[in-house]
Amino acid sequence: MYDTIIVGGGIVGASVAYHLARDGVETLLIDRHDEGRATDAGAGIISPATSSRTASSEWFELALDAAAYYPTLDERLKDEQDGDTGYSNCKLLSVALDDDEISEFDAATERIEKRKKKYDRPKPGTTTELSSDEAREKFPALARTKRCRAYSDAARVVARTFTAALLRAGKGHGLETVERDVTDIAHEAGVVTGVETANGDSYDADTVVVAGGAWSQAFEASLGVSIPVEPQRGQIIHLDCHDTDTASWPILGAFRGHYVVPWPDNRIAVGATREVGSGFEPRTTVEGVHEVLDEALRVAPGLRDAEVAEIRIGLRPRSADQLPVLGPIPTVEGVHLATGHGATGLQLGPYSGKVVADGIQGKTADIDHFSVNRFE
Repeated sequence: MYDTIIVGGGIVGASVAYHLARDGVETLLIDRHDEGRATDAGAGIISPATSSRTASSEWFELALDAAAYYPTLDERLKDEQDGDTGYSNCKLLSVALDDDEISEFDAATERIEKRKKKYDRPKPGTTTELSSDEAREKFPALARTKRCRAYSDAARVVARTFTAALLRAGKGHGLETVERDVTDIAHEAGVVTGVETANGDSYDADTVVVAGGAWSQAFEASLGVSIPVEPQRGQIIHLDCHDTDTASWPILGAFRGHYVVPWPDNRIAVGATREVGSGFEPRTTVEGVHEVLDEALRVAPGLRDAEVAEIRIGLRPRSADQLPVLGPIPTVEGVHLATGHGATGLQLGPYSGKVVADGIQGKTADIDHFSVNRFE
């Protein structure tokens, strides 16, 4: 018998499990390691203050809290387990290369100024505009820019590494993990009792958290609640720059929805497609690879001689309104959701896990805006 069972071991589920175990809650994490899990593919940009998302103040405020929590959690994990966390601070350049991007660049600049006044983010002094020559000094492979804004307070995370650190630290606090396929969430008289698995095993618990990413919707019929989350395929290409030292290069964000993320091991991630209606098919496509490489070379033509080292596919859990789905469901007492983060799961995931864990324990968790009740 467990206090809580987490279904799903991506970065969100791992965070819920870690935070509960750290607080002394008897916790079991069950994961089946699906191919195409978003955590295993994402590029890991953490920079909500310069995000292009403008529609939701709720998302932005959650993202600010999430980014601010990362350094605290990172330091804690360094103390509680022996491995690397994969988290590091870095700079970010937002660039406009063509005339049709200038209006969006100016609109983003105006939005940033408004956010500074309301949220004090980005912090004063962390954003500056650079000339084309100054920008190319920081990112030598960059095309000539017409506008460029540098942000000094961004971060990046290797999601696989950070998730593994969460699980190692969680196990140090008593977290248990098993590899199983959860097929049903059991409940009686409207109260959860545990989970059933494909091999016939059952596990009892007072609370169950569905953190199944793009696969979370599988439980909606048995729970009697709509969980409008679908897979959005993202194709991300990793380039090997060989003898080129990319450790100090900043992240690049352009205004056509793509990015370039350098890493210290001469590796650069470029992406990503956002394919709605892709289904549960974690595969590369000619169109997707062409889209990613074409945009990467438009923004950074100096990467033309890099080697294509790996193509990663992630099925992001995209909710109907593109906001996370967090907290208890109305139909079965003791069942909570932690899913629906879409393309921002690595940015929001560790903090979302914390607030869901807090809510389970009756602590203050201001996540009403993200309740599944909004879809009723």
